[in-house]
Amino acid sequence: MKKTVLVTAAALGLIAIVLGAFGAHGLKELISPEAQKTFETGVRYQMYHAILLLFVGNSALFSEKTMKILYYLVVVGVLFFSGSIYGLATNSLTSFNFKTIGFITPVGGLFFILAWGILIVKFLKLTPKTDIK
Repeated sequence: MKKTVLVTAAALGLIAIVLGAFGAHGLKELISPEAQKTFETGVRYQMYHAILLLFVGNSALFSEKTMKILYYLVVVGVLFFSGSIYGLATNSLTSFNFKTIGFITPVGGLFFILAWGILIVKFLKLTPKTDIK
């Protein structure tokens, strides 16, 4: 599972960089400044969560089960949140109306919130090592 989490984290990070450059340069003349800001939000949240997965995949703090839960929450969150934002920001360039599936954006956000909430609970349950003197 660790390898899957780390490879996915790296892939999400790479894709975020590519999409960020595309948004800043390739879309500059094609979409409004407001849509560009929206697109940047999707990129930013994707990168934040790629970094989160790097942490999760490199940490010994999480059981396999917790790591798997966090992995799926983050991946689905990125797909729903960032993916729908990319579609909504570029809606004027496609024949598909992404506004019809815009309701999945907050669902993706909820998945992010759940992942971070699980982290808080896991961190609160940590106990200091008492065998170190």
